[in-house]
Amino acid sequence: MEKHPADAAADPAPAPVPAAPAAPAAGGLRASDADRDRIAQILSDALAEGRLTAEEHSERLDTLYAVKTVGELEVLVRDLPAGAAAHAPGRAAAPAPAGVGPVESVVAVCSSSARKGRWRPGPHTRAVSVLGDITIDLTEAVFEQQVTEFNVVSVLGNVEILVPENVTLRGYGSGVLGNFEVRGEAATADPRAPVVIVRGFSLLGNIEARPRLGARLVDLADKLRKRLG
Repeated sequence: MEKHPADAAADPAPAPVPAAPAAPAAGGLRASDADRDRIAQILSDALAEGRLTAEEHSERLDTLYAVKTVGELEVLVRDLPAGAAAHAPGRAAAPAPAGVGPVESVVAVCSSSARKGRWRPGPHTRAVSVLGDITIDLTEAVFEQQVTEFNVVSVLGNVEILVPENVTLRGYGSGVLGNFEVRGEAATADPRAPVVIVRGFSLLGNIEARPRLGARLVDLADKLRKRLG
């Protein structure tokens, strides 16, 4: 049955289909932990090779955990060989690794747990304390990488991390009705020494990282020689 012209005019016009939002450029994507780890490794290698001073490495590491996008991370390594190669004409940027490698875990739930003595911490360690106590003592540890990172969560618990006084210690975290405190001793840190990063969140608990005075890594020259050799 044909519609009368007047009826056709009364029919509402179909609603326009909204256009799909444009995908952000690769540099505008939010940075993931894997992206940050990739850039942190490039910076660590540059420090070991003498391309960056300890102060430059420290400044860039601070920026690394403050920026939010992949593009902002890439700016930190554009003047380094690995970063420049990724942006060379005709070269595609190297993809970020699918993961960050094995992650060790230290867990204390209504209990206590400790890592101490002559042990080898991995690049990434997760520590979770719920109504428990965790002690991570790195003063006699054997560091097999330049940057060692700890991700810590404390809920009504306590986590203490001790490092040699000549290790660079940095912290990024917060607390809600709790305490998050990282006390790095920049004056005694050795530019050749490993970097220990503590990232954490404390809810009604305590997270504390500090150097143990009098405890020092003594094999830094050998480590540096092996790394550069």
